[in-house]
Parts: sequence; C-alpha cells; structure tokens
Amino acid sequence: MLLLETMATVPATGLFSLAWLLIVIPLAGAALLLVLGRFSDSWGHWLATACCLASFTIGVLLFSSMLGANEGQRAVTVHLYDWINTGSWNLSFGMLIDQLSILFVLLITGVGSLIHIYSIGYMAHDERRRRFFAYLNLFIAAMLTLVLADSYLVLFLGWEGVGLASYLLISFWQHKPSAAAAGRKAFVVNRVGDLGMSMAIFTMLSLFGSTAFSEVNAGMPRADVATATLLGFLLLLAACGKSAQVPLQSWLLDAMEGPTPVSALIHAATMVTAGVYLVVRSHTIYEISEAATLAVAIVGVVTLLAGAWIGTAKDDIKKVLAGSTMSQIGYMMLAAGLGPVGAAFAIFHLITHGFFKANMFLGAGSVMHGMNDDVNMRNFGALARAMRWTFLTFAMGYLAIIGFPFTAGYYSKDHIIEAAFERNIVLGVLALIGAGITAYYMTRLMMMTFLGRSRWEEDVHPHESPAVMTVPLVILAIASLGAGLLMNNWIQGWLAPATGSHPHETGLLAFSWIGAVTLVVVALGVALGWWLHSGLIPKRAPRTRNPLVLIGRNDLYGDAINTYAVIWPVSGVATALSLADQGVVDGLVRGSGYGARGLAGLLRKAQNGYSRTYGLTLVIGVVILGAIVVFGQLV
Repeated sequence: MLLLETMATVPATGLFSLAWLLIVIPLAGAALLLVLGRFSDSWGHWLATACCLASFTIGVLLFSSMLGANEGQRAVTVHLYDWINTGSWNLSFGMLIDQLSILFVLLITGVGSLIHIYSIGYMAHDERRRRFFAYLNLFIAAMLTLVLADSYLVLFLGWEGVGLASYLLISFWQHKPSAAAAGRKAFVVNRVGDLGMSMAIFTMLSLFGSTAFSEVNAGMPRADVATATLLGFLLLLAACGKSAQVPLQSWLLDAMEGPTPVSALIHAATMVTAGVYLVVRSHTIYEISEAATLAVAIVGVVTLLAGAWIGTAKDDIKKVLAGSTMSQIGYMMLAAGLGPVGAAFAIFHLITHGFFKANMFLGAGSVMHGMNDDVNMRNFGALARAMRWTFLTFAMGYLAIIGFPFTAGYYSKDHIIEAAFERNIVLGVLALIGAGITAYYMTRLMMMTFLGRSRWEEDVHPHESPAVMTVPLVILAIASLGAGLLMNNWIQGWLAPATGSHPHETGLLAFSWIGAVTLVVVALGVALGWWLHSGLIPKRAPRTRNPLVLIGRNDLYGDAINTYAVIWPVSGVATALSLADQGVVDGLVRGSGYGARGLAGLLRKAQNGYSRTYGLTLVIGVVILGAIVVFGQLV
C-alpha cells in the first residue's frame, strides 16, 4: 500500500516567523569567534555555549507551541527569500518546521549544548580553544540548516556545511599527521556520497522543476517505479557517505583522531544521523520503489553486523564506540528500510542513541582525562573506584545500548527487531544476532575499563573529571534511562504525519516471543563478555590466529578494499590518461611547433638579402611557369 499523501503546511506566524534565529545565532557565534581572533580567547567558549543554548531555548519554545496546536497546524513553512529565479525554475530558501524536524532541532541543540559545556573543561588547556568552539558552532548551524530545510537544495547547503565542519574538527589537531589524514579521508569519502545527492537533485529539477519537499512529494505519484528506484538509490548513496554505512564507512573510525567532544557530536547528535534523516524525509520516494526500500534495509543490516564485528576486536575505547555507532546507525537504516512501519522506530532509536552514545563518548573522554589521554583499554581496569561518577553514568549508557529492560534502548531497538521479523525473517534474525554481539562487546568494554584489576602504570594517577564535565554526563545518563519510557507510546503518533507511518500499539513490556528471545540473546552476550574478560587481562593484545579477530582489528580491511577496488584502478586510469596526454596530445602540439620552426628555417635561408639570389629565384620561377604553360598547350 502506497502512502503518498502530502502533508499540509501553514505559513509561519508569531514565534515561528523568528525560527531563522535557530540557525543564525550559532552561525553568528562562529563568525564572531573567527573574526575577532585572539581578542575572544578568554571568553569565546562562553559565547559559543550561550549561542547553542539560545538555539535550544528557541527550539523548546517552538516545540511547546506545536504541542498546543492542532495536528493540521503543526507543520509550518518559513519563507526567507527567493534564491534562484531563472526560466521555469523559481527556487526559494525556506524552512520546514514539522514533527520530524523539531525533534532533530531538540536533539542537535540539546545534546550539542551539553557537549559545549563539557568541552569547556575538556579543552581548557588547548591554545586554540576559541577556534575549536567556533567550529562547534559552525557544525551546529550547518546541521540545523540540514534538518530545517524545506527543499533538497537547501538541505544540500547544510549537508555540505556539515562536511566542512567535520573536516575542520576531525583534523583540529592537524599537527598530528594521523589527524590531518583522518580529516582528509572523511572529506573525500563524503564527497563520494555527495555525488549521489547532487545527481538526485538534478533528477528532481528535471522531473519536477523543483526540489521542494512539497513539490517532490506531490509529483512522485506521477513518476514511474524506475524513476523512484533511481532517486532512492542516489539518496541511499548520499546517506551511506554521511552515516558511515557500508561501503562508505571507512572514515568513521579514523575520525576518532579528533578531540573526544567532536566524536560525541558527530556520532550522537549530528553528522551520522543525517543519512537516516534523509531517507525518512524521502519516504514518499521509497514507498514507490520496493527495490530501493529493500536496498536501504540490506545496507542497514550489513552495517549493523559490520560495526558490531569491529567493536568486538578493538582495544581503543573510542574505536569500540565508533564501531558501535556504525552498528546502531545500521539499526536505524534497517528500520527506515522497513517501510512506513519502521520510519518512526528509526527516529525513536536515533534520539535515544543520541543520549546514550553522547553519554558514553563523553565518558570515554573523562576516562582519557583521568588517564593521561590513554585510550588503550588494556591499560585501564578498576577505574570504577577512582572515577565513580564517570563509571555510574557510563554504566547507564551501557545498560541502554544493550537493551536492558525499561532503559531507552530497550524500547527503541526492540521495536526495530520486531518490525524486522515482521518484514523478513532473515532481517529479523540478523538484527537479533547484532543485539547479542552488542551486549558482548559492550560488556567487554566495561570489564576492561572499569572492573577487574588495575593495569595502569605507576606514574598514572586516575582521577575524576571536574563538575563542568561530569554534570553533562549525569544529564545524559538520566536521559539514557528514562527517554525511552517517556516517548514509547507517544512518538509514533507524533511522527505519523511527517513520516507516513502507521502507529502500532506498544506496551510497557515487550510481551512477545521476539521480545523474550531478544532478552535471552542479550543476556547470553553479557554472560559471554563477563566470562571471557572478568579474569586477568594482559596489557598487551594477545597474538591471535583467529581470522575473525584479525579482520575486525583491521576494520574489515575497508582501506585495503578501497585501495584495490578504487584507488589503484583510478590511479591507473589517471596515469594512462597522463601518458596519453603527454605522448599524443602534447606530442601533436609540440610536433606542430617543431614543424613550423623547421619550415621557417628553410624559408629563412631563401631570405638572405642578396639581389642576385632574388633575381635567380625570379628567373627560375618564370621558367617554371612558362614550362607549365607550354606543357599545358601541348597536351
């Protein structure tokens, strides 16, 4: 059944007419900090944090207004100005504030504000702290542009802005070659995905004469399945780049070279969620094409298993969490590929994941803060006693991600697994296996980091982080526990008009055989993690011949695959074209020059300035002409 109804929108009035301040405030903060330079070093971080909090406050006010409005008046369009007016194209710059975008606004600005506050302590001794906060504000402004856009073209501005900001933040410590390389890698891989986005926009302009969501949604019923499939695959390519889905996932783990708050911002509330948002926002396209929808689900399930595989093999605490992000975003993509039934669940898990993953990334940063920036879990152990607040808050995130009953992840991820079983038993089984692996590697992380015996060096003195870092952890830990329960029976109905989804009845407990089996699988994963890692853990990673572990430690050989499948063939073609250019094109150009110069040399010998030579030449010419005339007459 196709759900192609176009959601009605109303023009902006009152507070909604000022919604542009959501984007302008953090953008202005970034501009001021970059323009003022060192003059703002002492207070720039406070300005950036205040800007993000201001956007969060506006978002809360808008959300409150939407809650009090009738369902038909909750989607509001804000026309800012006419952007491109040429021929039959009249493209405007506007904003769409609806049930979907407002949730992203709250997540981006809410979690983003906590990350800003946390960064005040984490980056306290960095000489370039002011620039760091400017980039954070730029990131927030770009992501808000992406989710508040009323068209794919305006969305593309935010899409590229997020790519730029991620490059600046990932490579922020560019004095480290690894950080500079990681930033370049993220930038280049995302350009591959951006190719799909730009081609999708060109196709929409050709078909509908517009990229506005309303125009595309209204025009899709007239499009054929082949067109919808083409658009669906192009948008999926774009989503894979931003959300680090297979096969464009290789940049995500290298992104850990940036400061830890950057990891929390990218992995929890902003960049990697953009692909999920794009697919859900484009639900009318995917509802027409079964092939494109199935492709989204397959990419999601492959990625959730690939990320979990990586998480089981890493000893770097941040890279374990990065693999976990790949896996959890895979769950969201799987849900988005399940059709109308899964769209709301995808966003539900996206929001809960934003809370517990930001909590754990910032918790990892707190561990690094107390362990002299060490990230190797084999050098940790027994930190629960030395860092109690960090341990307790991290534990709340751990319970949420494994799906412990009544935590946020219990509701959001279990809904996805059940929906996957309803759609296809293979997808359901694979999603269930992913849940068990998640429980295993997260238990491994907890055992190696916080429990067992201490393994740090004598000159390391673990200590708790300051309050400016632990208070955000407490807030995120509370959300990791309670957000799922609060949204469980509400979010489907709230998102239905924007996502075309049909609300399903959900209860406080998962009283289904699938829910029961999921809890058993999770318990087995926890038990396996405790059994294998509760004993003595060597400081050095043991040598292993297990191919599964080796593949996981090498990021599934993603870089090698890219090298052999893409870089070397492209380099070979480029080399061949270069040789052809030098040998053929340049050869012809240089050859014509040499020929002209040689001919000029011959002609120059005849121009010697002697009158007798000119006379002789004239006589010879006359004789030749006469001979030609006589010969012509004889013939």
